[in-house]
Formats: sequence, C-alpha cells, structure tokens
Amino acid sequence: MKVHTTPGALALTTIAVLASPISVAQDSGWYVGVNAGQARAKLDERDIVRGLVNSGFSTTEFTDDDRHFSYKGFLGYQINRYFALEGGYFDLGNFDFSARTAPAGRLTGNIELDGFNLDAVLSLPFTEKFSAFGRVGANYAKTADRFVGTGAVNVLDPSRSKHATKVKAGVGLQFDFTPSFGMRLEGERYRVDDAVGNTGDIDVATLGLLYRFGRHAPVDAAPTAAAAPPPAPTMAPAPAATEKYCSILDFEFEINRDDIQREEKEKLAVLGTFLVKYPDTTAVIEGHTDNVGSPENNQQLSKRRADSVVSYLVASFPIAASRLTSAGYGDTRPIGDNNTEDGKRMNRRIGAIVACATDIEGLQVRPARMTMAMLIEFDRNQADIRQQDYDQLHKLAMFLKANFNVTATVEGHTGNLQATPALAQKISLQRAQNVVDYLVDKEGIARSRLSAQGYGQTRRASYNTTAEGQQDNRRVNVIIDYPR
Repeated sequence: MKVHTTPGALALTTIAVLASPISVAQDSGWYVGVNAGQARAKLDERDIVRGLVNSGFSTTEFTDDDRHFSYKGFLGYQINRYFALEGGYFDLGNFDFSARTAPAGRLTGNIELDGFNLDAVLSLPFTEKFSAFGRVGANYAKTADRFVGTGAVNVLDPSRSKHATKVKAGVGLQFDFTPSFGMRLEGERYRVDDAVGNTGDIDVATLGLLYRFGRHAPVDAAPTAAAAPPPAPTMAPAPAATEKYCSILDFEFEINRDDIQREEKEKLAVLGTFLVKYPDTTAVIEGHTDNVGSPENNQQLSKRRADSVVSYLVASFPIAASRLTSAGYGDTRPIGDNNTEDGKRMNRRIGAIVACATDIEGLQVRPARMTMAMLIEFDRNQADIRQQDYDQLHKLAMFLKANFNVTATVEGHTGNLQATPALAQKISLQRAQNVVDYLVDKEGIARSRLSAQGYGQTRRASYNTTAEGQQDNRRVNVIIDYPR
C-alpha cells in the first residue's frame, strides 16, 4: 500500500513561527500531557489500481477509509521561557482500502502506524495566557501492512512491517487556564514509510491537555542591578539601547493593609534617589497579595498597595507622576506557598520593574534602617518581659552602645484576641514600653534615644487561625534609625 505524498507549506509555516519575536515569558520545568483527535492519510488509489492492472486485473470498485482516531502522550521540559524539548509516544491509527476486481475477486489492505518522537518546541505568546507554538523533530515509526486477497486475487506476502526514522513538524495554539494547567489545539504532519517501499505523509489534528509541575512565576527575593523583568501586561516604556531593565525593590505588607510601614520607606528612598539621579528612567510598581479573600478584593488591595508606593515616591521626591505606573496582580503571582504563614507573608509584597541606566557608578543612598524582629514571646493579654528574653535585649543594648549616634523605636503588636481594639492597643503599647524601660533601667541606654509605639492588632504578621499564627502576632519589632 502506498501513502500518497502531498505538497504543503507546513514546514515553512513552522519556520515562520520559530523566527517570530517572543514577548511573554514561560517558566522552566517539567510538564506532561495527552492529545487526541483525527489522523488522515491520502491513499494512492492510482498506484494500487496500477498494481492490479499489472497483475492482470481490472478494478470495478474502490473504497477506502483514510481517517482514523489518533492520540499521543508526551513529556516535556521547558528549558527557558521560549524553548522546550518534548518527547512521547504516538498512535496514528490504521487505514483501510478495498478493491473489487475482474476476474471476480477482492483485494483489501490495512496499515497501522505508531511510534516515538522527539521535538524542539518554540513558543510565540500573544498574551499572558494565550500563545502559539511551532515544533520540528523526528519520529521513529513502526508501520504494519496487511493484505488479504479473495476470489481470483491471491496475495503471496500478506503481512509486512518496517521501522523507520523520519521528520515531523507542526503548529498549534495553547491557552493556559492556570500557571499549571493548559489546553492545546495542534496540527502535525508525520513523514512515514510504509512496509512496501513508499514514503508519504500523515496529517493529524488533535486537542489536548497539559500539566506543568511546580509552576510558579520566578521573582527575585532581593535587589539586583540587572535582572530581567517578570512578565507584565503593563511594562515601562522601552529603554534606549544604553539601558536595560532591572528590579531593585522588593518588600512585604502586613495582612490586608496597603500603607507603607516605616521600615520600608528606606527601600523606597533607594529607588527614589535612583529615579532622581536618572531622570529619563521609568518604573512599574507591582502589587501582590496572598490568597486569603476573594480574587476581586485581592486585586483591588494589590492595586492600592502599588498606588500607595507611587503616591509616596511622587510626594517624597521630585519625580513626575508620568514616570511611574502601578499594576495590581492580586493573588495570581505567588512566590511562596499560600498553605503556610511564611508563604503568605512572602506573597503580600511590592516589586518594581525599573528601566535603569547602565551607568550607576557614583549613586549614593542614605544608610538603610535596620529592623530587628525581637523573638520575645508574650503570654496572651500580658506585657511582662520574661527572664529568657534578657539575653536578646542585652545584645540589642550592646549594639546601641556601639552605635551611639543611632536611635530606636520599639513597636508592640498583638493578635486579634482582645475584647476590644482599645484593649489590644493598650497591651501592645505596654509591651513596647516595658522593653524601653528595661533598656533604660537595666542596660543604661539613654531614654532620649528610645521611643515606644503600640499598634494593637492592626499589623498582623500571620493569620490568627492557629496557635502559631497568634504567637507570631504577639511580637515586638525594634526599628534602628540612623542619623540623616
């Protein structure tokens, strides 16, 4: 049986896709998937009839079944945001023909094809979720031909098989429902050999699903001078050829709050100083949340967080508002595990994508504040300092004595377990005041260098649904202020 070779522009289409510019990132990592659909082989009726004529038969009727169910399973690895390698198993189905002859007889034939493939896959994203892709690769296919003759038709070699390695190519569209789960629509062409010396093409159209393992958008945890920006629907204006994108801002928010705490303002001072020094640079401020609450509320909260940073920068530095853009992503881009308190805290954050000059030599910023999260545990509704915490406070006193020009603010906090907000405020302030009194009375630190503030239950670091979270919220922070 011969599978007919048909000309086409599939390879040229694939090359065009592979050469297209790419603007949306894809995470690296493993993924698996399965596709199913229909395969079509164009059987060469003329060649089959010609063979019968050469054997002394004329054909009175010819029918064929050139379409069949096809499926494949695949395992892939996304090497970077643009390129992946993908291998798997495919079954192209089986195809039949039947020819009635004179003298009276019948010749029937069937071909089955399956095998393995290895492809290079390159993506062309259009949006964050929707993309096109092209693939080229090799397939190692087994073909099994079976022929049956009845009546006057006699088949001497009814079963034949062959293994051969040929090329394959394809194009497709992909839509990602989530960072881990997506759907594909594909068209592929497999070049194959049959078992009787012919080469041809099988065209396959399939719909499939894929799953990515550990899919999380990467975000830098610390400032960096030249890091590629994460994908964002709103980007800073394209920089000149002498500039590059970098991220130099990352800090966290308290639960359900959008105001900027004092320990984070120094980080914003670094960014503000940079933008003042380089007036042609622009920045996109990105807000994020954990997954507690509805997606709509989280989206609004993340946007308010980004807006508050933009407002602070404009109000505190001579920076035109037109140079800053805010974007809120809600809980859609976690960098931590939302099943843990630490992961949720990491996800309540602000980041910035900055179009920054390559020449940053000579940039000077004010000394950064230091935030000490004192591991002082308080009993519920109590403010007394326990003996096991004296060693920590002694170390803090030694730091203050060694740095006589700094001052410190002691911040007290509680959970939300008090009867009223006023009681929570009172307890948190008493905790902070007790730490100040200890440093003055026991360690000899001048009271003029210390101040106490209470925040009650307004700045939770964890959710109060567990004993561990409640204990996290019964805390004291010490903010070390350097002189201006």
